[in-house]
Amino acid sequence: MRIDKMLANLGFGSRKEVKKLLKDGAVIVNSKVIKDSKYQINPETDTVLLHGEEVEYRDKIYFMMNKPPGVISATEDVREKTVIDLLEVEDAVLEPFPVGRLDKDTEGLLLITNDGQLAHKLLSPKKHVPKTYFAVIEGQVTDEDVRVFEKGVTLDDGYETKPGKLTILSSGKRSEIELTITEGKFHQVKRMFQAVSKQVVFLKRLTMGPLRLDDTLELGEYRELADDEVEQLRSYEVKEDQN
Repeated sequence: MRIDKMLANLGFGSRKEVKKLLKDGAVIVNSKVIKDSKYQINPETDTVLLHGEEVEYRDKIYFMMNKPPGVISATEDVREKTVIDLLEVEDAVLEPFPVGRLDKDTEGLLLITNDGQLAHKLLSPKKHVPKTYFAVIEGQVTDEDVRVFEKGVTLDDGYETKPGKLTILSSGKRSEIELTITEGKFHQVKRMFQAVSKQVVFLKRLTMGPLRLDDTLELGEYRELADDEVEQLRSYEVKEDQN
């Protein structure tokens, strides 16, 4: 890989700006000052210093975000703020994207990465990656609702969902619940409750597969996944749908 491409990809400036850094002698590779922008390096084995600080090369990035309401799960939009807009410049430069979508008014766990293979594994409709949500429901959620969800709910368009695990945390005029589903249909949680004549007034995703929302993250904050979290996602076994 060319040294200027590596540094530009990592967010240290445009190609033109990186060339100036090289010309000024700010870049050292394996104890040697490098001024040639076409100089070839191996990011995995060569030691690169910029202004005396070691440059850590990353080609894959993984972030956990506590998505705030009012922000859309997209990479770009001409009218709305996106989750990518919340990233620092140096984190956005490798072009990460949200894995799946949370509705604009839904908050909680969102995985952001540029690892397309992992994203496909987690999102493939032939696989059943569980996702757990906390919700506040307008109306009293009952044991009968639990039984209905266990069998699958018929949505407004006639689609019958796969079984969902509904847990009642509190029940009253406004109920609090947790719901685990293995699909990601459009507005699915909201439509499942509409099917039993109830309305979701607050929705937050807590888990996706083995990944659980870090409760120290404030709304809009994110952090890089730890190595063991990335490995759990990569090695996570999902059931292949044979139908």
